[in-house]
Amino acid sequence: MTDFVTFVREHADKLLEQTLTHIGLTAVSLFLALLLGVPLGILISRRSRLAGSVLGIAGVLQTVPSVALLGFLIPVLGIGVGPALMALFLYALLPIIRNTYVGIKEVDASVKEAARGIGMTDGQVLTKVELPLALPVIFAGVRTATVINVGVATLAAYVAAGGLGEFIFSGIALSNVNMMLAGAIPAALLAVGFDAALARLQRLSVRKLRVGALVFVLLMPFLSAFYWLPGQQDRLVAGFAHEFYGRADGYPGLQKTYGLTLRPRLIDQNLMYEAIHRGQVDIISGYSTDGRIKAYDLLVLTDNRHAFPPYDAAPVIRQAVLNRFPALGQTLNRLAGQLTDSVMTALNYQVDYQKQSPEAVARNFLNQLDLYKQPQPGERAETVVMGSKVFTEQYILAEIYRQLIEGHTQLRVATKTGLGGTQICFDALRTGAIDFYPEYTGTGLLVVLQPSASVLAHLPMQSDTIYQYVRQQFQQQYQLDWLRPLGFNNSYCLMMRREQANQLGIKTIEDLVKYLTNK
Repeated sequence: MTDFVTFVREHADKLLEQTLTHIGLTAVSLFLALLLGVPLGILISRRSRLAGSVLGIAGVLQTVPSVALLGFLIPVLGIGVGPALMALFLYALLPIIRNTYVGIKEVDASVKEAARGIGMTDGQVLTKVELPLALPVIFAGVRTATVINVGVATLAAYVAAGGLGEFIFSGIALSNVNMMLAGAIPAALLAVGFDAALARLQRLSVRKLRVGALVFVLLMPFLSAFYWLPGQQDRLVAGFAHEFYGRADGYPGLQKTYGLTLRPRLIDQNLMYEAIHRGQVDIISGYSTDGRIKAYDLLVLTDNRHAFPPYDAAPVIRQAVLNRFPALGQTLNRLAGQLTDSVMTALNYQVDYQKQSPEAVARNFLNQLDLYKQPQPGERAETVVMGSKVFTEQYILAEIYRQLIEGHTQLRVATKTGLGGTQICFDALRTGAIDFYPEYTGTGLLVVLQPSASVLAHLPMQSDTIYQYVRQQFQQQYQLDWLRPLGFNNSYCLMMRREQANQLGIKTIEDLVKYLTNK
């Protein structure tokens, strides 16, 4: 508990910013849903033949998983606030439309007939009789929509729209419980607070409820303004992966080594390249062997102060598994030195840009090395479990390993791909949930081992030195072994569009810092 309080105190400014953004996202989407949902509910209450179709469409939208809905919207609306607001707007529609419709339809027919009997027009019956009597039911729908949107708004961080999801996603990527709670607890409190406030309005008398409803509608634009509050804007907009933003060898390392200061948008690492390609961000974090560097003509900024350590790829495996299956280590080491930087970049390019499947790319690669063997038919009594992280290169490496093992041994490979951040993969390996996975020496050094500053100061940042140190420490501390490196170094890096970087005269991270300092 003390650690959590300390974390909140240290990140109070960021937490406040995320909370206000979250409120703004919820309020904007809810306000838009009210503007459309209430009139639609009124319309279908007057034309019952439309009710089934309208409610059916809204119901279908409600059942689409939120991540899938964002995936559908990104190609149309791009990255950022657009898809986030549209998704929240669509999720809020159903309860508002349905409750408006039901509330009006449930108004006693004799009351409406009496209103017409004293000379009220249809419009007057709606505004002076039906809507006031339906307000409690309509408010129940608004309460439901609000609670849904507060929860779904955490996914806005997936598309760089901000909100409390930034802490949640970063905490998951870094396996940082305090960070996850710092996002989850305020989100839950917001949902409870909004629901309680609307519940109190709902319990008011009809006369007071009409006043409350007016106040609520007038309050929506004010709450929405939280999202549009002007903040400090950089001339160059950065988009960083959640894990990169929090890792010691990521953005904090750049701040320490270069004094780099940015206000990055946090975005899912699989969407960063699309964001920079569309011009929605100017700088992204990435990986030096990513195939989209070539596809999108990006420039990797030179790390001339070596803020990023070597990231030589190699399989990390439990020692108990090596002891049990000696042939497994021998088979995996067949790939040692076979994957150079250029080869891995080409494989990533084939999957990311040419849309070939990782399975086909892996098979072609093994065939070129004369290492591919058709798995022998028959029962495989023993199984090894392989894990991977959630990006293209890891999927390719997982397929290469699977085909190599099943072709050269009698082992069956069970795969657990897309495990998320480094800490999740490492914990799965350490606890025996998986038997091995591809990792990078720099990640093993700074994320898993986290040696003291004095140790790092005396540790040469060279590939062989880092590999030997990491291997020795993993064996001593965790009974895990690093097999021979694959041959490529997939380091973290900063990238810009080549044309823009050339125009600004930026080639290195130092150039970027100078440009931002002198802006």
